Amino acid sequence: MIGIGMKRRRMWIWFLVAFAIGGAALAQTPSPNEKKTISLTWLGHAAFEIVSPGGTHLLIDPFLTKNPATPAENKDLTRYHPTHILVTHSHGDHLGDAVELAKLSKAKLVSVMMLDTFVTKGGLPREQIETVNVGDQVTAGDVRIHVVPAMHSSEPSGRPVGYVLEFGDGRTLYDEGDTWIFGDMSLIQEFYHPNIILMGCGAVADGQYARMAWLAVNRYFKPQVVIPMHYGALPGSSTEADIRSVVGDDARVKFMKPGETRKF
Repeated sequence: MIGIGMKRRRMWIWFLVAFAIGGAALAQTPSPNEKKTISLTWLGHAAFEIVSPGGTHLLIDPFLTKNPATPAENKDLTRYHPTHILVTHSHGDHLGDAVELAKLSKAKLVSVMMLDTFVTKGGLPREQIETVNVGDQVTAGDVRIHVVPAMHSSEPSGRPVGYVLEFGDGRTLYDEGDTWIFGDMSLIQEFYHPNIILMGCGAVADGQYARMAWLAVNRYFKPQVVIPMHYGALPGSSTEADIRSVVGDDARVKFMKPGETRKF
């Protein structure tokens, strides 16, 4: 009888241990209805690191090592492991460290073709370049990247574009790149309905000063979130105070600090 009692007690202990382990594992398992987030890190100026709800890592316009607004810890290129690097145009404050990052990470560089910049001078293998034009679409993990127009210049080569990122949960993010207001923004809204807009608010010389950028957002789009960018880094750029004087207390506008990460 004593042996049977001991056996029962051991069985009961094992049952409690298994129940506790199972309960802990269940608590750590995310609910199928739990909403995953879009993670955005502003790296200063027009540079962003984006992690999709499915875990796809992207970099956009990674002007980092020579960017006065990029925090020191974010200038270390070895810390980034993107699958794709998106470049809106070939100006140095957007192309930045894209070629070197592509070499280090083996990421695909998504851009209009700039053969001289990427291959001849940059030494990047041709197969690492995902050449695009306006209207094209690229799949990166759970993200579909749509290429849209931008009204700007692009020296030494190529043409300016913007990007709409379409995530697996149906939300979309529009990176305007460098652009002035233009009528086909209405088509970007019609086709993609961007939930998040990265709004360029650079200097007047860049054709994207805050008042015109804000006019474009309110005339053509219905976003839930607007993140100002392309300011506060280079001489002649707009300041945060300049932009706040235009957007007022609109709750959709989320100002970020370089190096800051937000989840949406």
